[in-house]
Amino acid sequence: MRNEEVSKRLGLEGGDYYITAASPCPYLAGKMERKIFSYLGGPSAPALNSALSKRGFRRSQNIIYMPACDGCRACTPVRVVAAEFEPSRSRRRLLRRNDDLHRRIRAPRATSEQFSILRAYLDERHHDGGMAEMTVLDYASMVEETAVDTMLIEYWRDDADGGATLLACALTDRLNDGLSMVYSFFEPEERARSLGAHMILDHIALARELRLPYVYLGYWVDGSPKMDYKKSYQPLERLTAGGWTRMPQGG
Repeated sequence: MRNEEVSKRLGLEGGDYYITAASPCPYLAGKMERKIFSYLGGPSAPALNSALSKRGFRRSQNIIYMPACDGCRACTPVRVVAAEFEPSRSRRRLLRRNDDLHRRIRAPRATSEQFSILRAYLDERHHDGGMAEMTVLDYASMVEETAVDTMLIEYWRDDADGGATLLACALTDRLNDGLSMVYSFFEPEERARSLGAHMILDHIALARELRLPYVYLGYWVDGSPKMDYKKSYQPLERLTAGGWTRMPQGG
């Protein structure tokens, strides 16, 4: 049902907003989460996606949402300032380790190669998560049900025989001020490559190529160790009650 009080408190206008029932938080044990959400559709969807992303929303298919939890503000939207980012020595080594990879930007269409990697990734990394039972039809819906400017960014390894092998993939939205990494996954057997980090570094490089100022990384969750990696992509901005502000190196 629609929740007028939450919409008003967040200053949301120009659409219908709803709030979910409380459910267990996937990031913080013992906490419950709720989300405020709306639907994306029609010719105004890309502009709305950009505008609400600046307000801390995230997209999933044709739904755009943000946390609206009672008594908890641990989820903080964060974005990398692409033009000012300078990779550390260890990240330059990571890029050299992956210099046999090349980027392919495609329209949002699911393929069997992508799903095969996703299935291996979920089985090893998130076998008990909310996407654990995802089917190929679920995956196709995740990728293809979009009313905004979406692309699939694939990372292929050049093979010695002249062929190429897909190793990683990111579903990414182009906003009017940046790139938003909606979901990414990779071949889990290629641990030494640190493919998750490589994709973030490459998105920063792509944003610079496109002259877009930011790369949106979703939510940093205070108190969740698996989200701490986002703090290391400095300079990083976080959304506060006073707007976007620089996040100190320590969090």
